[in-house]
Amino acid sequence: MSIEIIKSNINIDFVGKRKFAYSFSGVLLLLSILSLVVRGPNYGVDFAGGSIVQVKFASEVAIDKIRDGLRATGIEDVSVQSMGDVKDHEFLIRTDQMEAGQDFTSRLSQNLEAAAGVGVEIRRLEMVGPQVGSDLKEKALLAILFSLLLTAVYISGRFEFKWHQSAIIAAILGGAVYALYTFNVPMQYIIPAALIVTIVLFWVFGLKFALGGIVALIHDVTISAGVLSILDKEFTITVIAALLTIIGYSLNDTIIVYDRIRENIRKLSKTPLGVVINRSVNETLSRTIMTQGLTLVMVVALFLLGGEIIHDFALALLVGFAVGTYSSIYVASPIVLTWEERARKR
Repeated sequence: MSIEIIKSNINIDFVGKRKFAYSFSGVLLLLSILSLVVRGPNYGVDFAGGSIVQVKFASEVAIDKIRDGLRATGIEDVSVQSMGDVKDHEFLIRTDQMEAGQDFTSRLSQNLEAAAGVGVEIRRLEMVGPQVGSDLKEKALLAILFSLLLTAVYISGRFEFKWHQSAIIAAILGGAVYALYTFNVPMQYIIPAALIVTIVLFWVFGLKFALGGIVALIHDVTISAGVLSILDKEFTITVIAALLTIIGYSLNDTIIVYDRIRENIRKLSKTPLGVVINRSVNETLSRTIMTQGLTLVMVVALFLLGGEIIHDFALALLVGFAVGTYSSIYVASPIVLTWEERARKR
């Protein structure tokens, strides 16, 4: 016996509200893209290069005293940020300068202790060279792009049985992207162009389920990254891992709805597609809310109790999971209907 929070015979008109949903999503996407383009992502040490030091003092200390100790060590251009609970007296130090070794750690510890007048413990020291950071950034973006393309191939093959057609499109696009990447074309130009071409090709060749799926995934990743940019959160390897996790979560939710749509299309072959989609979304609503609710409880716990190190990771998941649930209902499924209506008019 399955548990139902919402009865399966409920009839909320999701499809009828799709124009409002498109407008709402459009505003969120516009704000996110503007922030990412104008303000730009706040790349962490993983991608920008430099050093990050986590220190813990024995008692309360002013940030100015920490800066004095860093200057005495030869570190000028620096960002000092309190982390965790105030009573922990922990700070995160970021700088573009790179030094390592036992000698540097000893000098830093001595100078900080002398400037602050209290004991200090160097808890973490990480360094990434600028070239390594740049390579990591490009490979992270490529990972996101190829995961989107392969996801679209899977959706098209599973729901439309057009494995070859979608695979050929993805292979050509993937090859073109990799070729441009090897010729040092900037990734910030390659990825938007590749995604736009992908959407156009799926529309032209009638891969409507893949089209809805990839638009929903782009929608979720862009808004999640945009929120992090607006809040000036750092983009690190863990945040990229969160974005890839969001793709998987959103895909799972979309597939649940698509499965029910496919089943109902077979059972209700003479029923208009809009009615079938609406019924399918309503029938899966209870499962969607239960899945999302349990997942969000765990993510909120991570966000509130996980500590400073995974705070941004949990925030990205929190935004992405919420947006992913919304997009499965109001973006992925209505796009299938929109394509069908346009095709019928043609």
